[in-house]
Amino acid sequence: MHLIIDGYHADSKKISDKSVVYDFLNKHPKEIEMTKLIEPQVYVYRGEKKQDWGISGFVLIAESHISVHTFPDRGYINIDIFSCKNFDITKSEKQVKKIFNINQIKSVVIDRGIDFEDPEEMMREMSNSRTNLSAQVMSNKEKKSGYTND
Repeated sequence: MHLIIDGYHADSKKISDKSVVYDFLNKHPKEIEMTKLIEPQVYVYRGEKKQDWGISGFVLIAESHISVHTFPDRGYINIDIFSCKNFDITKSEKQVKKIFNINQIKSVVIDRGIDFEDPEEMMREMSNSRTNLSAQVMSNKEKKSGYTND
């Protein structure tokens, strides 16, 4: 699953502080029961336009990654939490709002990653999908040729 958060009217002091971004990336994986693989990487970015500066950071987790990009002069932050394992979306949203003092968020969840934890279940589903697809192809061929079993 992939949680995409856009935060508006965020506290500019918090989203311009590398240590706040680092702490979030360092602690949040454990809070959503993920496995942190490396220490968070956090950098300051300065664009061509004055208001395009901000903090960007990420942490690799065994389940994928978490990234943060801030734009303090705009009061804007975006966060991606990407995982092949389900996690508590509501908890993540609440913590993000609290940590970065965000007034308004818009979020989207995209189902991604591994759908099956059990390899046997995956093989059964793949087999069923192939059988259904073969039946659909045969049915379409019969319709085109005018042949039916009726």
